[in-house]
Amino acid sequence: MINNPSNWAGNYLYRAAQIHAPETVEQVQELVIRSNKVKALGTRHSFNDIADSSGDLIYLERFDKILGLDRERRTVTVEAGVRYGQLARWLHDAGYALHNLASLPHISVAGAVATATHGSGDRHGNLATAVSAMELVTGNGELMFLSREHDREQFEGAVVGLGGLGVITKLTLDISPTFLMQQDVYENLPFTAVEDYYDELTSSLYSVSLFTNWQDSAFNQVWLKRHVLDGMSVKAEPELFGARLAINNLHPIATLSAENCTEQLGVCGPWFERLPHFRMEFTPSSGAELQSEYFIPRQHVFAALQAINSMREQIAPLLQISELRTIAADNLWMSPCYQQASVGIHFTWEQDWENVRNVLPKIEEALAPFHARPHWAKLFTMSPDRLQSLYEKLPDFRQLLQRYDLQGKFRNEYLDKYIFGMS
Repeated sequence: MINNPSNWAGNYLYRAAQIHAPETVEQVQELVIRSNKVKALGTRHSFNDIADSSGDLIYLERFDKILGLDRERRTVTVEAGVRYGQLARWLHDAGYALHNLASLPHISVAGAVATATHGSGDRHGNLATAVSAMELVTGNGELMFLSREHDREQFEGAVVGLGGLGVITKLTLDISPTFLMQQDVYENLPFTAVEDYYDELTSSLYSVSLFTNWQDSAFNQVWLKRHVLDGMSVKAEPELFGARLAINNLHPIATLSAENCTEQLGVCGPWFERLPHFRMEFTPSSGAELQSEYFIPRQHVFAALQAINSMREQIAPLLQISELRTIAADNLWMSPCYQQASVGIHFTWEQDWENVRNVLPKIEEALAPFHARPHWAKLFTMSPDRLQSLYEKLPDFRQLLQRYDLQGKFRNEYLDKYIFGMS
């Protein structure tokens, strides 16, 4: 059971009446059948109430088994509570890899998938796009299976399910042969380089992250993650569009030690030790924080950054760091990248909700012309009407939720507000 019923950052306290930690699918089914309101809980990396319930929470910590490979289909099947760091190492040892990882390898597979959490790369969809099949317990306690192969339309609606269709118990993910990577970091990229060279920069590498504290019109760091062939690292150029190659390992927040960060300086290593920013064996990030993120169509990236840059005097005092990443388009109904190649503009805030809450509407107003979609599991203040207008498949998603959860057991305040439009 959870001893401290708060999220990872400590900014949200779960209000569920009871928190359960079942060990079997049958126990999950029993809990769902006897509950009036219920929700699944992963590694608690959401910053809002998306995973809370007024009734029961089903904590999936014990659903942590990797169930096996299908080498012919190139898939791996895992229980919902498996963490990416655990899975990645296991896959690498077996000769395989995932297409991408988020900044933190500590998050659960099911939680990341359900909220369309992502990594980075022009050619790489968010983590949910790797799902080829899923098993879940629906509102009547029934065990259901959906697959990309056999249930295409329902499947595309269900994968980014926001916890509303049921309790995911098992996921099957696409995999590829394992590979090596190197990571190089550059410092002080001029702001104007995004306008002139952003496409060239991101399209030539596996994954690219730009970091800024918005104190100046520049990006403090550029993290480049490159696919390495034949185990031979590529010598990085000393300059990149005006930025200079770093000569020491760096943390995205310059004042913090790089001890917890993945290896840089062009050192070759396994994919799972380069794609995340932080190591699995260390406590991630800098401690107490808040997070927000907005996804915009890729073609608007520089105009959107100009809009934010005009507000940097309001943003910088509240900010730890901001990150810019690209994500490929997908066909998952409730993905912020649904049918649009996107750029994610991420904000890691100081844990000062009163002041952050005041600046978020201003950021959202500035990004409104670009149809920015907020990350489902992070902090935003956008109105339900505005949010709903950004998802053309929302009416179909509502119908899907009602089909799998006729009694509304998995609905909570979050889904009532943002999906069903109830105050």
